[in-house]
This record gives sequence, C-alpha cells and structure tokens, in this order.
Amino acid sequence: MNRLLVLLLFTAVVILIDYYAFQAVKSLTTGFSVTSQKVLRLVYFSFTALVVLAIFVYNFGDPDSLARHARTFIMSFIFINVLGKLILALFVFIDDIVRAIRWVIMKFSSTPANELGGEPISRSKFIATTGIIVAAAPIISMSWGIISGAHDYRIRKIILPVKGLSQKLQGFKIVQLSDIHAGSFWNKTAVKGGIEMIVKQKADLILFTGDLVNNKASEMEEWADVFSKVKAPYGVYSVLGNHDYGDYVRWNTNEEKKANLERLIATQKFMGWQMLRNENRSIEVDGEKIGLIGVENWSAKGRFPKYGDLDTATKGLPEDTNLNILLSHDPSHWKEEILAKYPKMNLTLSGHTHGMQFGVEIPGFKWSPVQYMYKEWAGLYKSAEQYLYVNRGFGYIGYPGRFGILPEITVIELENKS
Repeated sequence: MNRLLVLLLFTAVVILIDYYAFQAVKSLTTGFSVTSQKVLRLVYFSFTALVVLAIFVYNFGDPDSLARHARTFIMSFIFINVLGKLILALFVFIDDIVRAIRWVIMKFSSTPANELGGEPISRSKFIATTGIIVAAAPIISMSWGIISGAHDYRIRKIILPVKGLSQKLQGFKIVQLSDIHAGSFWNKTAVKGGIEMIVKQKADLILFTGDLVNNKASEMEEWADVFSKVKAPYGVYSVLGNHDYGDYVRWNTNEEKKANLERLIATQKFMGWQMLRNENRSIEVDGEKIGLIGVENWSAKGRFPKYGDLDTATKGLPEDTNLNILLSHDPSHWKEEILAKYPKMNLTLSGHTHGMQFGVEIPGFKWSPVQYMYKEWAGLYKSAEQYLYVNRGFGYIGYPGRFGILPEITVIELENKS
C-alpha cells in the first residue's frame, strides 16, 4: 500500500510538471487556429498519458515479457520525457517570477506599463521559446544516443612511451576492452561489427578490465560464441568488475550467488579468456618478460567493493620483467594505492566510469558529469613513470545509449622512451 501511495504521488507530480510546462507551449500557440491548438494539446498530453502508463507497467506489470529489453527502454522513455518537461517547467517558473516582479512594480509604481516591457517579442514568449529549445536538447541528444551512439565503436590508438623498454617489445600491440555489460545489448548485428573491428587490429595481447555482465552470468552465455572470436597470439586475459559478482541481485542463497560467479568464469574459459583473480602471469616475448597482474574489484569509493589484494596478486611475480601491466577495474585504485605502494606497475588499465555515457569530447577538450566523481575518468594519465589508461567501455548500462562519450576499443602500442 505504501508503494502504491508513493507511486500515485510521483505520478501526480509528473502530471503537474507536464501541465505547468505546457503553459510555455500554450503561450507560443495563442495565434494558432483552434484546430491546431487542439492537435498540439492532444500530442503533448498523449506523451503524458504514455509516461503514466509506462510508470505503472514498469512497477506492476512484467515489461520483460513484452520484449527482451523493454524494462530498460521504458525507464529511458520515462526519464527522457520527465527531464525535458522539468527543464521546460523551470523556464515557465522563471517567467512567472518575472511576471510577478513586473506586477509588483506596476502595483506600487507610477511607471507606465508600456515602459516595463515593450519589446516586439514579449519576455514571456522569449522565455517560453528558449525553454522549449533548451528542453528539446536533452530529449533529442539522448534519443540520438540510443539510435546511433550505443554501438558507434571508436578505435583509440595510444603510443605508450615506456622508459627502459626492450627493443624486442618495441611496437608490441595491446588491445584493451572494458565494461561489455552483455545484458544490455539490443543490437546483435552492431555488436558483431564491433567484434570485427577488434579482430582487425591484429593485437599481440588482449586485456579485458571487468564488468562482462550487468548482474548474471546468463547474460553473457548467449554472446559467448560472438566474443570467442576475440583472440590474440599471447592470449586474452581478464579481471572482474563490480557488476560481475552478482552483488546487485537478491539471491535466494549464498550458494546460488557463488554458482552464478562460477558460471561467469566458466563462460570466459569457454571463450578462451584467462581470468586473473588476485594473481599474475608472466608472458615471454622473444626472451623478454611482460608481467600481467590482475586484481579483483578494488575501489576508493565506499559504495563499491574492495575485493582486490595487490600483495597477493603480485606474489611470485618475476623480478626480471621488462614491463608490468596491472588490470584493475576501478580507476580510483590507481592514486589511492598503486602509486603509493607499487612503483613497479608501469601501466594500469581500468574502466568502470563509461564516461557516464554522456558528455563532450572534441580535440583539446573533454567533459562529462562523471569527472566530478572520478578525477581519472577517460583516457591516459601519468604520474612520474607510471601510467593509467581508463577505457570508456564497450557497452552500456541503465541508459541504453551513448551521447558524446562513445564506446571504445583501445589500441596501445609500446614504444621505448630513451
């Protein structure tokens, strides 16, 4: 009953926001014909009705029975619609404040009304027009992010200068993948296209830095054949991300949760991927050794788990490695522990942030809301002779798209720094 009451209150607020925001549309269509006004009103409030219906279907129906990813798309439709109209309502509120101020001045002043705002386009129409334009921006951008951005894979090539790198490792090519989130995929053809892009890179070594699924191993099982095509001469290695443990699912028993993780590991093994769980491997390339260290999820942010143990992960690591690469899903690990205690980690590879799947990236400038939570959130970072690369993610979660921050396949080529 409490849940129903909260839902009814939320629905009432949504309807009130919609009605209030409609005043902007109404003010701009005063000169339209009666028929046109009725059609616009019908179209506008049809979306309101659809949002209300979506809210109740999401909470009391079984949206997953309608289509594979209906739940995600219903939630996105609600969010995008409410966000746009909330922005528009804010502009209407600003207009009301302006009107109130003008009314007070007129009430207590002898200044003629025509001197308080005699522009050819009244202030209310200007604010309404601006509000509609601003409100349309997130609606259009987020919708386009679903249609186009979700699978607009980008190859990002990095030349990594490593001090003391052996000439035998010069040009060694590593592909990094991260945050696949297989449970969110809705376009198999597009995903296969992304896999083909990876294969064409002809990497010597492929490294995956966690979040293979959203919650359950079953999400990846239907994609195992597709991702098993991801191969490299020196192997494919992976670590777990915070979503891979099943921590965000209510399991009936701990045994059930444990079995889910075992299925996930088995799926990766079937794909030919080798998982590193607080352990290391030594890869020999023409007599030179590359140390690969993989830790379980470790985050400096309190809401994410600290399963990783670098002391255990580095135990037995050969002293004569020419390069050490650490796979750690969460980039906050780098400054919090790695830089302070593990100076031999030449390169740390992370993911996790997705660049929040929304932002701006143009030459010389990048911005995303996630940067206010993670200082290292996308691209290459350096401290002394240690590097961190944060992959923007191959997949998506929650919002089934990307705008500005596009899905990434990272290609890192090693170079000797003299």
